[in-house]
Amino acid sequence: MRLYVATKNQHKLKEIGQILSGFEVVSAYDYIEEDMDVEETGRTFLQNASIKAKALSKLVDGYVIADDSGISVDALDGAPGVFSARFAGSKATDADNNNKLLAVMERVPDEARGASYICVIALAAGGNVERTFGGMCEGAVARDYKGEGGFGYDVIFLLPDGRHMAELTDEEKNAISHRNMALQLLKEYLDSKQDK
Repeated sequence: MRLYVATKNQHKLKEIGQILSGFEVVSAYDYIEEDMDVEETGRTFLQNASIKAKALSKLVDGYVIADDSGISVDALDGAPGVFSARFAGSKATDADNNNKLLAVMERVPDEARGASYICVIALAAGGNVERTFGGMCEGAVARDYKGEGGFGYDVIFLLPDGRHMAELTDEEKNAISHRNMALQLLKEYLDSKQDK
């Protein structure tokens, strides 16, 4: 089964493809004619994932999956949340966002630096969301950068075992990530539909 993913992010597409290895995972943007960007106007991960999935599923024949994900920091009342990718501005790089978060968190004591990676995936076809799936990975905001892998906030996301997310291999990350948890629920759902 082909799954169209509502992303232009090649890191994310690769990660999803590795986790959903039994499916043909492609970018929806490779199959639509216009060069469009779906504006994420929602206030929650669920709303943004649904907006993207609905919009793109009107333009391709088959299932579209769209995820919205980010980091939720306890000391910042859940921020940056849905603004994770643009925390330091609309043109921010991963480094810009990480630098801003470390600066904002500089005076926060270790015991109050809790954070979670959150992912919500919407599955849609024909402009309608059929189901949504969620996952969470708990950790903390580190005080420094570590690791060469991953993307986003992985270099400063401290796991309970003391490693940063960016220090994990792809396989290790995929086993515990917020996106993996949501994708596993999606996979179970799609497998159950195929079995019928």
